[in-house]
Amino acid sequence: MNSHKPFAMIREFHLADWFTLGNAFCGVGALFSSMTYLQTSDALHLYFACGLIPFALLFDILDGRIARWRQKSSAMGRELDSLADVISFGVAPATIAYACGMQGLYDRAVLLFFVACGVSRLARYNVTAEKLSDESGKVKYFEGTPIPTSLILVAVLALAVWQGALGKQMWLGSVAIGSWHLHPLTLMFALSGSLMISRIRIPKL
Repeated sequence: MNSHKPFAMIREFHLADWFTLGNAFCGVGALFSSMTYLQTSDALHLYFACGLIPFALLFDILDGRIARWRQKSSAMGRELDSLADVISFGVAPATIAYACGMQGLYDRAVLLFFVACGVSRLARYNVTAEKLSDESGKVKYFEGTPIPTSLILVAVLALAVWQGALGKQMWLGSVAIGSWHLHPLTLMFALSGSLMISRIRIPKL
């Protein structure tokens, strides 16, 4: 058995791919912090969770710029980028929202819809990027809002944490629909998800 086989994939990584992993690490860190808040009720962990998402965005920006600077990219790198984005800008914001108190059955359905839209948005981009690119290979525009725009949702949640608007104190309260509840604030995730899977053209800078 070749003892070097486990390291074969690592040798294929480019510098940009390590920054992509940094993006994913921030997203997973936000998940851990959200779960720790649910265990301890210490809002400091929600601050950590929200604070890691801007760092994930920074890594996401840097990996693309480094790949263009070094003129080294790969199909694996593109897939890594999408997977990291799903964690940091899809699953993590939804988990933070849940930790903040969006825990009703309808809330969960909306958060699941948001994550599904994010996954679909990234999958559509991956399969249409070549068609949307110009002669230089650069994509001219996005269809639907990019998933990192969920940073806006995280900023709203961070403000809610700062003002103590968590759980039963959540802004706009909750609405009973049948036997279950919906926090109207959760609808911002429904709007964000809908915009991601829309056909709105967003110029790529």
